Amino acid sequence: MSDRLSALRLFVRVARAGNFSRAAREFGLSQPSASRIVATLEGEIGASLFTRSTRALALTEAGAEYLARVEPVLAALDEADHAARGTGELRGVIRVAAASSFMVHAVIPMLPDFLKDHPRLRVELLMNDLRQALISEGVDVAFRFGPLDDSTATARRLGSIQRVLVASPAYLRRAGRPKVPADLNSHALLVGPMAADRWTFEKNGRQVSLRPEGRLVVSANEGAVAAAVAGLGIASTGIIAARKPLANRKLVRVLPDWETGSVEVHAVFPAGRASKAAARALADHMLGAFAD
Repeated sequence: MSDRLSALRLFVRVARAGNFSRAAREFGLSQPSASRIVATLEGEIGASLFTRSTRALALTEAGAEYLARVEPVLAALDEADHAARGTGELRGVIRVAAASSFMVHAVIPMLPDFLKDHPRLRVELLMNDLRQALISEGVDVAFRFGPLDDSTATARRLGSIQRVLVASPAYLRRAGRPKVPADLNSHALLVGPMAADRWTFEKNGRQVSLRPEGRLVVSANEGAVAAAVAGLGIASTGIIAARKPLANRKLVRVLPDWETGSVEVHAVFPAGRASKAAARALADHMLGAFAD
């Protein structure tokens, strides 16, 4: 039983890593040994789980189906072990997904204390400004912004991030400083994934909005902030990503007297199986990133 479980865990790691070498190192095995163990598992099942070539390793259709069924079982066993220990110690692996900017500025700074408290836990970070498919990519917890479009997933609200408009001092010296939101129509606007389709401003009960026509459109929020630092225009971003360049005066606030709204942040757990204790614990820990 132990050998079969080890083989199943190795299979999952190979599937998620996309190669035998990395998974073998994590299990303290040689690459040929790891390959033999998975080949033996395939023989016992009676199906090929991977297509192998000199250039790539990919799951077969049967392998993808097997992974989808086996991974929740292994997660449930890990949860049972965790409950039986009764010590609060977290072990195993959790896969965490978030936009790259939030991962860099919010998640990673919170990890040292979390991993210090749980030295036997390994964390895999999936950094992508496009929303990951939780089930197919084996994500245990994702941090997402704004309205949630997956009503079947379990979500927990962590807090909100204030939106700010920022630009470099050099850009504002060259192009002038906007005094009211309508002035933005004559400026170079930088649009990233944290920017809403409409920029809304409120002051003294008066609300106005505009649809930004981006001179530069980038797929990652880090790119929008970097473009603003480079003097390419005015960016709308979350305050977390702008804190450092604002502190060192590489960026300054634009229209600071106007409220520009905020975006809610949720920890989202995949539907169809119980969330891992480690994933829930990380979500709890991340509340500290939103503390005043």
